[in-house]
Amino acid sequence: MGKLSTHVLDTMHGHPAAGVRGELYRIQGDERTLLRQFNTNEDGRCSEPLLSGDTMQAGVYELVFHAGDYFASQGVHLARPCFVDQVVLRFGIANPAENYHVPLVVTPWTYSTYRGS
Repeated sequence: MGKLSTHVLDTMHGHPAAGVRGELYRIQGDERTLLRQFNTNEDGRCSEPLLSGDTMQAGVYELVFHAGDYFASQGVHLARPCFVDQVVLRFGIANPAENYHVPLVVTPWTYSTYRGS
């Protein structure tokens, strides 16, 4: 059985982003269901998989990262509203037997992601 994990890298400061608040949602049609909330650890990761075992199912999901709050907590002066505030990544899990790692590489002005393993 596969698992879903994430990792946040603060490329403005060049280190993992500890303390980023986030949520994981499952999307079904027009319905958006909160599955869990999390905060990244000192390595910018969640201490356990976001999904695994029976919770790892094919479908559409969203990860929401509160990047604006994170950068404000780091003492970064941000214009209000923030340019990058909440980062919403919508992605699909086609094969729940595989590992899906969804990293976020972020600054106050840009972000990117990719599928890791």
